[in-house]
Amino acid sequence: MKKLSDITGNIKMDRLIGNPDACITGLTMNSREVKPGMLFVAIRGTHTDGHNYIEQAIQNGAVAILCEQLPSFDTGKTTIVQTDNAGKAIGHVASAFYDFPSETIKVVGVTGTNGKTTIATLLYKLFENLGYPSGLISTIRVCIHLESTDATHTTPDAITFQKHLAAMVEAGCQYAFVEVSSHAMDQYRVEGVQFAGGIFTNLTRDHLDYHHDFQSYLKAKKSFFDQLDQFAFALTNTEDRNGFVMLQNTPARKFTYATRGSADFEARLIEQHIDGMLVSFATQEVWIRFIGRYNVSNLLAVYSTARLLRQDHAEILTQLSRLEPVEGRLETTLLGHSRIGIVDYAHTPDALENVLSTLVELKTGDSKIITVFGAGGDRDRGKRPLMAEVACRLSDKVIITSDNPRTEDPEMIINEIKKGIPAGTESRVLCITDRHEAIKTAVALAQKGDMVLLAGKGHETYQDINGVKHHFDDLEELTALSSLGPQTLNLIP
Repeated sequence: MKKLSDITGNIKMDRLIGNPDACITGLTMNSREVKPGMLFVAIRGTHTDGHNYIEQAIQNGAVAILCEQLPSFDTGKTTIVQTDNAGKAIGHVASAFYDFPSETIKVVGVTGTNGKTTIATLLYKLFENLGYPSGLISTIRVCIHLESTDATHTTPDAITFQKHLAAMVEAGCQYAFVEVSSHAMDQYRVEGVQFAGGIFTNLTRDHLDYHHDFQSYLKAKKSFFDQLDQFAFALTNTEDRNGFVMLQNTPARKFTYATRGSADFEARLIEQHIDGMLVSFATQEVWIRFIGRYNVSNLLAVYSTARLLRQDHAEILTQLSRLEPVEGRLETTLLGHSRIGIVDYAHTPDALENVLSTLVELKTGDSKIITVFGAGGDRDRGKRPLMAEVACRLSDKVIITSDNPRTEDPEMIINEIKKGIPAGTESRVLCITDRHEAIKTAVALAQKGDMVLLAGKGHETYQDINGVKHHFDDLEELTALSSLGPQTLNLIP
C-alpha cells in the first residue's frame, strides 16, 4: 500500500482533484480488475479508450484515476490525476509503487526483429548456471529464478513488467534479461525501467501492420537505445545495416559485435554439422550445440553481454558449450527412415531465409529440404509473398498451409502467399490449408536423408482461429508422425 503522492512524484501532473494522500492498494488498466483501494489508469489504446471505463472503475471501488481527459461526470470522492500522457506516466507510477525494482536488479533489454528470445533466454540460463539467481521476460515465458510461467506477450504492459521485476527482487535475483519489442517502445511498456544495458540484434521487415512503414518500425527500436543512460551499455550488431543507427543518439557506452569483420567482440564459425558447430570466440575454439550462422551471432551477443557484465571469459565459454537451443528455435527431431524434422519460429522473410540457408549448408548427397509454412492472419500482409519467394528459392519442395489465421480466411492468406512463388517453381509447390494434413504430407514425401522444416509457429502450442486457440503443436505433430514411412504420393515432382 502506498500514498498516491508517493507514487506520482516522478510524473508530469497537469491537475489533481481530490486527496493526494489517498492510499493505493494496487494498479490496473482494466476496469474489470478494479478492487476497492486501487488506482485505475485510463489508457488510449489501439482498439479501446480507457476513459470510457472510468465510471465502471469507480463503481468497482477505484480510489484514484490516472487519466488524460477529465471525466464529464461527478466522480464523488475518487481522486483524479490528470496528465498529458497516461501511457508514459504509468511506468513511472508502477516503478514507484513496486519500490523501484530496476534500481536493485540489473536489467538488460534485447531488441531487434530476430533473435530476441534466443539471446534473452540463453543469458538467463547462462547467468543461472554461473550461480546468479536471474529473471527472464520473453515471448515464451517469464522466469523468476527457478519458477517459470507461460508468457502472453513478448513485453508485458508497464504495470505487469514492474510487478515481475519486483518479484525477481523479492526472489533474490541479481539480473533480469528481457525482450523489448517495438510495440513495447511505442506503447511505453518499459517506461520507468532503469536498464543496465541494451542489445540490438537486427532489423528486417515485420510488424508493418502496426507501424505502417519501416522507418516508424526502426524509430521505435532506436528509441530504446536513445533512452539508455550514461552508465548503461549499448551493444549492437555491426553486420546489420542499422546497427550503427541504433547508437547514433544514445548516451550509453557503445560496443559492437560481429561474426565477420572487426568489432569489439568477434566470433567466427569454423565448421558446422547437424548436431552443432565449432566456433571461435576471441581466438578460443568452442563446440556449441547449436546450428546456423545466425546463431553464432546470437551466441556472440550472449558472450559479449556476459563480458560487459564482468564475467570471466573462460567460464562463459564453458557454460556456452553446455547450453541447448531454445524451444521452437531450430529444434530438431529424428523421424523414421533416417529423416530429420525441424521446427522453427521463423515467421519473417529474413528469419526464414536464415533457417533455410542453414539447412542448405547442411544438405548432403541427394537429400532434399521440404518446407511447410504459412503466414499469420491480421498481421503484415506485405511479407506473405516475400516468404513464398524465400521458401521456393531455398527449398526443394514447399507446402503452403495455415499458420494462425486469426480472423482472416486461411485460403485468402494462402492466395496472397502464392503471389510470391517465382516463375518456374510452381510445380514444386503444394497448398494444403489444414496444417495437420500439410505436415503429414511433408513427412510422407520425405525420403531417406531429407529434412522437413515446419516454419512459423515454433514453440506455440495452439492455432488461433477466429479468436479461439485450438491445441496444435508442430513438434508434437512431427513426433506422432515420425513412424510414417516415405510414400509415393505424386503430389510434388
